[in-house]
Amino acid sequence: MPPPRTPGRALRQRLAELRGPDVPAKALDARALAALAANPGCKRRAILDGAGVNKAALAGALGSPSVFGQSQFAFTRGNAFEARVKADGGAELLRLAHERLDRSAEPPERAHTPDLAASGPEGRTARTALALREAAEAPGTWTLLDHPMLALDVAGSPAFLEPDAVVVHPDGSWTVVEIKSFPMLDGSADPAKVGAAARQAAVYVLALEEVAARLDPAPRVRHRVLLVCPKDFSNLPTASAVDVRKQRAVTSRQLARLTRVQDIADALPEGTCFSPELPAEELTAAVESVPAVYAPECLAACELAFHCRDRSRAEGAVTSLGRSVRADLGSLSTVEDVLAAARGEAGDPRDPAVAALRRAARLRAEALGREAAPCR
Repeated sequence: MPPPRTPGRALRQRLAELRGPDVPAKALDARALAALAANPGCKRRAILDGAGVNKAALAGALGSPSVFGQSQFAFTRGNAFEARVKADGGAELLRLAHERLDRSAEPPERAHTPDLAASGPEGRTARTALALREAAEAPGTWTLLDHPMLALDVAGSPAFLEPDAVVVHPDGSWTVVEIKSFPMLDGSADPAKVGAAARQAAVYVLALEEVAARLDPAPRVRHRVLLVCPKDFSNLPTASAVDVRKQRAVTSRQLARLTRVQDIADALPEGTCFSPELPAEELTAAVESVPAVYAPECLAACELAFHCRDRSRAEGAVTSLGRSVRADLGSLSTVEDVLAAARGEAGDPRDPAVAALRRAARLRAEALGREAAPCR
């Protein structure tokens, strides 16, 4: 079985230079990949994630500290809940998988839990692929892979991903398991949190499909993932099957649109470095040398969002008002252009956006005029 593609030595050296001397790379996880796929035009995030730069430390050094991330309390609570779900060899987890996803199969009275320990992410990825192949070749049994390691090619660079678990069903098919600490109240959870979990799980599904494609015959990767959460206000686990076909399709399409990390790195000035240890002025210049595409959605997904928002506002970019507004305004890319078009000072009157702005300006002037008249 061929290993996942890895970047060449020259690119690895270049990415290490971008991080800074002796700065360890920050792993690119599924949550970051889902956020990256949601904004594929942002070269800044692509190169920073590709180089393994710690964006939270970078944001603090730039004077725009991030509040993005999980609290230590939530992290501890999540680990405790996951340990409970996986206790006794994952008996409860497999019971939920059988109940929610595969009732036609035999109940998982005895399940195989292979040892996935290996040296380094490449070794763990290879060990996971071997365990998945062995499970696919042993039909009729349930297999639980606890924290497997998967690899996904992103813009020419491998991202190593670690789902909470993967279940291999008796028919040989594979299911991604997402374990979250937010509650399911009366059988349903916060839609926003479920959506975020689905986007994250879709990344794992794509990575699993790459492993399956290297096997003959290729096992089926299920597009309904198992979302396990606390039931109501207890610490008892419950689960729901979440269809991620839409999220998988969107993520796949967006990741394919990403500019290759090699191309972005080659376009940077020689000596560019994103180490938080650099002087603020030099660090700011390095960050600004990479184009960014800011949108308000970045505030919930990127540690550099506050920095990019300040720059976007300073430049008067209409993207700071939201992607839908930017789309409605067509070729008008700055607030100054929009106001000039509304006042009739610039813009092609045949442009639908310009015509709509001028009509809105006339209506506003008429409305203000009618209201102002009685006060004179």
